[in-house]
Amino acid sequence: MNVLVWHVHGSWLTSFVQGPYTFLVPVTPDRGPDGLGRARTWRWPASVREVTPDRLREADIDLMVLQRPHELELARQWTGRRPGIDVPAVYVEHNSPHGTPDGTRHPLAGRDDITVVHVTHFNRLMWDNGRAPTAVVEHGVIDPGHLWTGTEPRAAVVVNDPVRRGRTTGTDLLPRFAEWAPLDVFGMRTAALPAHLGLPPDRCRCRDLPQGELHPAMARCRVYVHPVRWTSLGLSLLEAMFLGMPVVALATTEVREAVPEGAGVVSNRFDVLEYAVRGFLADPAYARQTGEAARAAVQARYGERRFRDDWERLIKEVTR
Repeated sequence: MNVLVWHVHGSWLTSFVQGPYTFLVPVTPDRGPDGLGRARTWRWPASVREVTPDRLREADIDLMVLQRPHELELARQWTGRRPGIDVPAVYVEHNSPHGTPDGTRHPLAGRDDITVVHVTHFNRLMWDNGRAPTAVVEHGVIDPGHLWTGTEPRAAVVVNDPVRRGRTTGTDLLPRFAEWAPLDVFGMRTAALPAHLGLPPDRCRCRDLPQGELHPAMARCRVYVHPVRWTSLGLSLLEAMFLGMPVVALATTEVREAVPEGAGVVSNRFDVLEYAVRGFLADPAYARQTGEAARAAVQARYGERRFRDDWERLIKEVTR
């Protein structure tokens, strides 16, 4: 089976392309947003093939996996076939809706020929999916191993574009967390963050690391902090749990489901969050014990094998 899918979210796609199919990933000369091609910082199998737009018209395609609204038209232009009509298609919705609860109509809500696949049950609940068929395939993460050492009494935070995304990712909360623990903020376009927040470099160190260096660097921090208010369930949170890190997170979106009792501290109360961060920094043994519980919980629910099995069942349903 040949599956057309754009390289949009590298972490998610890395798990997705482990499946037993051939994956056709568009590539353009400029490797822009619609033609990134194969990943350069993740390990992808040989079953992932780069295909230029002009070659897509002659390619055999059994399933289209869409992730952005404009890919509906892009797929038609580049392949000469209409998603959901000429070729079976699914639409993976990675995000929580940006609008208010009564203004969240999904771009595919008016269609019944393309299944909208949400990555969390919270997202399916909050989106107005209209008459579109829906499914939920929760995240699956390739296990990076139990790397946590906690040798540095610092809190790790992972966020891309924190200045631009602002309150959505809890960027405005970082000065408060920095009062409780020095921060290591990992992610793309984080260099301007300390100046933006008025934090000295020792309280807010920012690093944009390739994937191979990110996990060991995170795992040297004593605790992982997830200050996100309103995005889908962050893969970075799940990756931190796989690393064996204790986590402290806001009780928003799907986080309460992902972090069970004993695997970390989840709350919207600043006093509870502060007590948790300070407690993990002061007690490495407690941090280790909680991190081990976090790792066991995430392995049980968000493993790669379960993710692949769920997708294989869904793909068989939509292509039969």
